[in-house]
Amino acid sequence: MVISRHALKNAALPFITIIGLDIPFLLGGAIVTEQVFSWAGMGRLFVEFAGKSDYPVIMGILMLVATAVVVFSILTDVVYTLFDPRIRLS
Repeated sequence: MVISRHALKNAALPFITIIGLDIPFLLGGAIVTEQVFSWAGMGRLFVEFAGKSDYPVIMGILMLVATAVVVFSILTDVVYTLFDPRIRLS
């Protein structure tokens, strides 16, 4: 009971940070995976249009990745408050 009530809540915070900040970078890592395995997807699209210097498509993909980073960062902060009530959103 002591472990689940006190220790796990504090031990979960670094784990939440790692999960919350690594998920958007998996989207960015798709570029390498799709090039290695020749899969059609966002990463391959990015590399193809970067070679053609098609800036609107490149900016759109970068905005998608940047938005994912911001959204998951905010979600990470919200989940912090669920695990540790001492942390307040302000």
